[in-house]
Amino acid sequence: LGMAAPSALQRSVVSPAGRHTASLIFLHGSGDTGQGARAWIKQILNQDMAFQHIKIIYPTAPARPYTPMKGAFSNVWFDRYKISNDCPEHIESIDSMCRGLTDLINDEVKNGIAKNRILIGGFSMGGGMAMHLAYRFHQDLAGVFALSSFLNKDSAVYQALKRNESALPELFQCHGTADELVLYSWGEETNKMLKSLGVSASLHTFPNLNHELSRTEIEKLKSWIVKKLPVEASKAN
Repeated sequence: LGMAAPSALQRSVVSPAGRHTASLIFLHGSGDTGQGARAWIKQILNQDMAFQHIKIIYPTAPARPYTPMKGAFSNVWFDRYKISNDCPEHIESIDSMCRGLTDLINDEVKNGIAKNRILIGGFSMGGGMAMHLAYRFHQDLAGVFALSSFLNKDSAVYQALKRNESALPELFQCHGTADELVLYSWGEETNKMLKSLGVSASLHTFPNLNHELSRTEIEKLKSWIVKKLPVEASKAN
């Protein structure tokens, strides 16, 4: 199995109501699925998160042994030595997933969507994955969002940005102050580090929110999405 090309990621898709001119890739948290993340957001909003012109793709991470669960199989974007911000990153699994997700981005590009009309982000581990993907490999994306997410202290993302000269996608970050799994301070530190390395980053704080999503947060995210991916004036092909 080792050398086999990774099969295309399974995905749940919310099609745009009108003409498709932009795409958003939402990466679920560890142990979840694309369908699960979509259903969670739908439950919070009482409807799908949907747009006139933006296609939303919720891919599912392939199952792999996950060290924090004693090696049990889980749908995770990458492995971790532990859930902490001061241990090394499991870079091998991160990089292999960056290749799989690059295929997903390329599919959108083949469908005629420019990279500056593609947003990527996610919840928890999904947000961490999105930051690796965008800031290390796809600096021409429209933007990145990270909800209840963090990067490890000497993340490969920071190393890549230290050498970087080009313009970077904007980061929209949200974090609950009562998060007991991914501490608010880890999210805050990630935000400060990325800012110091030239990323235009905002951090929206949600008092008393644990490791979860809230309606206010998703509404804020939706406004940001439309700001980054505005409806294009229709143009003759």
